[in-house]
Amino acid sequence: MSVLKIVSTLVLMACAQLCGAAEPTKTADWQATFTKFNAKGTLVISDERAKPAKLLVFNPERAKQRMSPASTFKIPHSLMALDAGVLKDEFQIFRWDGVERSFSGHNQDQNLRSAMRTSALWVYEIFAKQIGEKRAGEYLQKIGYGNADPSTDKGSYWVDGKLAISAEEQIAFLQKLYLNQLPFAKEHQLLVKDMLVNEAGKDWILRAKTGWEGRFGWWVGYVEWPTGPVFFALNIDTPDRMADLYKREAMVRDVLQSIGALPAPMKVN
Repeated sequence: MSVLKIVSTLVLMACAQLCGAAEPTKTADWQATFTKFNAKGTLVISDERAKPAKLLVFNPERAKQRMSPASTFKIPHSLMALDAGVLKDEFQIFRWDGVERSFSGHNQDQNLRSAMRTSALWVYEIFAKQIGEKRAGEYLQKIGYGNADPSTDKGSYWVDGKLAISAEEQIAFLQKLYLNQLPFAKEHQLLVKDMLVNEAGKDWILRAKTGWEGRFGWWVGYVEWPTGPVFFALNIDTPDRMADLYKREAMVRDVLQSIGALPAPMKVN
């Protein structure tokens, strides 16, 4: 056998292995959950507990549609701030400016953990100003985040500006973060992931972040299991605004529990 044929055979074998690493995308039948919560939107789940991994999508067309990341952008934004040096560490204090905001949790001094937990927009506006649009664009291009456009005519570029990302792209970003494969220091990626912990059990950890643009909301993250992670990205319309916000987490939990990716809540007698 010639060298060319040997190389061709090896390439075909490698391709076959890679192509078999994940099943084709499957349209998921989660209409019952969306009907139950009277919601319109999309949900993407990549279940990697078994091989090949399963990519499940409800409303595939919307799953590809790019939208403002809103506060889910605090995940990469924290990494950018740490890398740029505008944030020394998780303990650095940002003094409240005295401006009364609608959410009481914002009206106090903040550090990185509290700003992430309460989604304190004003802290991340400080990061954005100090990083600058040019450098922010370079970071976004480097990590391949949505359309990588940090420009804005007014307001914060991740809420009111041109930055946009799809639910499918949210999953891809989270997969890199899970593996510590983003172009940031490993210790910074580990720190941000630690700040994303919402809940944990004996053998699982739920890491996630909400986001809300006003017209629509997000809940993105993943559940870690010994057998592998289960990534999710939900995007739904919020016509009733704040009254709809609980649906983000409730809907994802409903679906994750239905596929055994999250334990059902314990019943209290």
